[in-house]
Amino acid sequence: MSSLTFHLPDLGEGLSEAEIVEWHVSVGDEVHSGQPLVSVETDKAVVDIPSPRTARIVALHGSAGEIVAVGAALVEFERGESDKGAVVGRLAETPAEVSAPEAPLPAPDRTHIRATPKARRRARELGVALEQVSLTGDIVQLEDVERAAAGATVSAAARHARDAAGLKGVRRAMAARMADAHARVVPACVTEEADVSAWNAAQKPLPRLVRALIRGCQQEPLLNARFDDRALALAPQDEINLGIAMETRDGLFVPVLRNAAQFCLDESSEDKLMSALEALQTGVTNRSMQPEDLRGQTITLSNFGAVAGLHAQMVVVPPQVAILGAGRLFSRLTLNQGLPGTGRILPLSLTFDHRAVTGVEACRFLAAVVDDLQSPV
Repeated sequence: MSSLTFHLPDLGEGLSEAEIVEWHVSVGDEVHSGQPLVSVETDKAVVDIPSPRTARIVALHGSAGEIVAVGAALVEFERGESDKGAVVGRLAETPAEVSAPEAPLPAPDRTHIRATPKARRRARELGVALEQVSLTGDIVQLEDVERAAAGATVSAAARHARDAAGLKGVRRAMAARMADAHARVVPACVTEEADVSAWNAAQKPLPRLVRALIRGCQQEPLLNARFDDRALALAPQDEINLGIAMETRDGLFVPVLRNAAQFCLDESSEDKLMSALEALQTGVTNRSMQPEDLRGQTITLSNFGAVAGLHAQMVVVPPQVAILGAGRLFSRLTLNQGLPGTGRILPLSLTFDHRAVTGVEACRFLAAVVDDLQSPV
């Protein structure tokens, strides 16, 4: 009997490929519509691809760790008598192609082990069976694998295979995005310093930086904008959807703090902001964020100084037009009303797309950021 081919569907946001993480089915399995077939990893998230039809699987294309292009063959389904030969391609088209089963089918047996991609990779390196890992949550984390390994080390063969492998997943997508940004953006950079000596000792830099960036956008709205470099059209955005750059072992993620201005309404907003930022960090660490949680940034903030560095020219990712970076806090001798003292200095760097933003506009934005940071509260 001939087969119908299901192709890897469009995963959105211009994504052109994905890495196979784990198959949940095997050749010969009877699956029903909506049953998860395979987990794939993009630079955005780990996504389960559901079956578009009820049928028996006759072939699977690709194995764990393999890069698959959008539109490439993924699964071969056995063709039933009611099928008219249409090729299964996009999930949106499948309802008209799927014949209803004669009787309700039981729920799929989801006995596969859920694990973050980095935990799965580490388990392969250490030879740890995920089935033997004790969970501390509802998904296997890297720490769970390390604990299960009980001191096991990476074999020379596994280390060689890991080091010889090409870029995949997050780092592969990051490399492509940075190259695209380099080709499309005309970057310029201005720097400044904010004296934050007036902050109380318990003040955390990140929430103050978020608030200051919002003040900057309110002062100079053109930096919170999307630039269409094909139509040469600049569209300031009413809502500040702030991308927060977060580094992980897998690579760089930029989750979105939606409508960031809502966290600057009253004195209680800082606690709400910290809760929102912690939720973003947890989602990135666990790789539990949905693709939409990492889309739609209108401006980005990088607190790179939490690691090291004073100033930097960062990468503006189109269609955004600006990214604000904060360097390492340091102490310096200052004068206050002619008297010497020690000041706490926060270096700032603003990189902007000079096709869409003028130097004066960038400086007005940065001046507003500094002014807000230097206030005591």
